[in-house]
Amino acid sequence: MSSLETTGGDLPLHFHCPEATGMISHSATSERIGPRVDSLLYWVAFFKSIFSTVMGIQAFDSRLRCLERAAFLILVVLGTSAAQECRSPEGFPGQCILLRNCNNLLTLIKKKPLLDADRSLLQRSQCGWSFEANHPLVCCAEALEAAPVRVGAGLLPAPGQCGIQTSDRIFGGVNTRIDEFPWIALLKYAKPNNVFGFHCGGVLINDRYVLTASHCVNGKDIPVTWNLAEVRLGEWDTSTVEDCEGMGDDVDCSPPPIDVPIEQKIPHPEYVPTSNEQYNDIALLRLQNVVAYSDFVKPICLPTHADLKTRDYVGFRMQVAGWGRTATARFSNVKQKVAVDGVGLNTCNEVYQKEQVQLQPSQLCAGGEAGKDSCQGDSGGPLTGIHTAGGLQYWYLIGLVSFGPSPCGQAGWPGVYTKVDRYVDWITNTIVV
Repeated sequence: MSSLETTGGDLPLHFHCPEATGMISHSATSERIGPRVDSLLYWVAFFKSIFSTVMGIQAFDSRLRCLERAAFLILVVLGTSAAQECRSPEGFPGQCILLRNCNNLLTLIKKKPLLDADRSLLQRSQCGWSFEANHPLVCCAEALEAAPVRVGAGLLPAPGQCGIQTSDRIFGGVNTRIDEFPWIALLKYAKPNNVFGFHCGGVLINDRYVLTASHCVNGKDIPVTWNLAEVRLGEWDTSTVEDCEGMGDDVDCSPPPIDVPIEQKIPHPEYVPTSNEQYNDIALLRLQNVVAYSDFVKPICLPTHADLKTRDYVGFRMQVAGWGRTATARFSNVKQKVAVDGVGLNTCNEVYQKEQVQLQPSQLCAGGEAGKDSCQGDSGGPLTGIHTAGGLQYWYLIGLVSFGPSPCGQAGWPGVYTKVDRYVDWITNTIVV
């Protein structure tokens, strides 16, 4: 039997717990709480909330109950109470209340599987434990309680501020017009001998973040000598310095594209580069500086509307656009587009099982017509659709180009995309000001 000791100011607290090891110490100010205390408080509350829902409190052994008493006394020393005001991990004012009364955090507990970002948010939100209610206390942000998206929603543009393009041309053809799909990005890699190249795509979601595929950030096909350095925005024709279209007096020109350095690369924590299935093939790129919007640089909307979270995309007409850039191929200098229809996951699995690939609901299939597919898009580039709500029509992000048959565009082989609506929580929990 070992002792567990806590120290709060001049008041030492001693515990003797079976199988417990080590010593926990802290001061009377929360800013100086030791990491072991944070860990204790979190795991007692988190596992208790999980087990109380799934298998009952009786699943706890005497060791956990002893640690729980230690956590309680530490909280007493710190002066924690259920009624106190607090500030959420995102910086919003809130109240330290029962977890079961905080809808935006309670929904995280019910998610299967629980993402690492959600687990971290729960840990950082905890502010105590109610022994009377036998339930954890969390800092429930008042500003988020009524929000349709829990965290980071304030950092995303609303429909009307995103998903709008100025192009009034008729859709069709292969080449895009100069101002179509202004949210599409190119990823610029620095190579040995001061050489640069574009080998993946992405999509702008606000003035500081670009979404792309994780395999473009830490994939197995990216040579170790390449460094993902910049994001290019506002590009149309990569072979010209100034992009213009039209003739005579009817000429439309865009400003030069901008190359923005990447400040941080954030691949999804559950992405496995060597996996054939490429689950969780999504990544965020934080730009070094804020991007100014124009007719040629605009963000896409994320699928946050309730209707979009439950939409069945089988047979739904979508657009893929880009330059056809991958780690091993180059398609076009001019931005391309192609319309593709959604394919059911079961149908898609019947095809990809021939290659020992089993797809899951976080992935989406589209295309499969000869000569058309993500051949016209880039790895990590966007699959988009149009949504109308409240009289407003806007473009929103449906998927990110993940993988497909090689060579691409084979009849009967749809392209596989990361289904973005499954990752909105991860995105909004990850982005910061």
